[in-house]
Amino acid sequence: MLPFSEACERNKAPILEVLRVAFADRTQILEIGSGTGQHAVYFAAHLTHLTWHPTEQLAYLADLAARVKLEGPRNLRQPTVLDVKQTIWPLRSVDAIFSANTLHIMSWAEVEAMFRGVDIVLSAHGIICIYGPFRYAGRHTSDSNRDFDLMLKERDPLSGLRDLTDVSALAERHALKLRADHDLPANNRLLEFVRV
Repeated sequence: MLPFSEACERNKAPILEVLRVAFADRTQILEIGSGTGQHAVYFAAHLTHLTWHPTEQLAYLADLAARVKLEGPRNLRQPTVLDVKQTIWPLRSVDAIFSANTLHIMSWAEVEAMFRGVDIVLSAHGIICIYGPFRYAGRHTSDSNRDFDLMLKERDPLSGLRDLTDVSALAERHALKLRADHDLPANNRLLEFVRV
């Protein structure tokens, strides 16, 4: 039986509505941290003009590949290994990147590594959309996000909800500017950064 995320099922439709606009004129999408593959399958099926490239760390690749093989539409590629710290990423150039619920799982050093990699593979005028919970000026957007942040840090002190100020500053160091900050259900956000 394939891994299944209730959260993916709940948030896929609201995310899709943002991606329909953000990725309307894009062609090649690199997904960082595809997890169970539910997002990749759903978004590729609804955004048929895109070629969707899912990636995941090696430990999670087999289940992701099984879902893509079983449920994936024609424009969804077989997943490849991507650890954000690796020097060479599986794709050399894409015009858009998507990542959901990854930044708060990574250490800050890994977040920095992710943006370094994004800087290398994202083409001119490219866009990256990042979905998940964030803090604003050090404050959580809800009690549930505060509790979630505490739980993450108890499990791994290097993880935790990232502050939009820090993420935006890091993005700017890699020639990416925040274009939009979408408020989505369950106290999550979808951030759009564009290459400047």
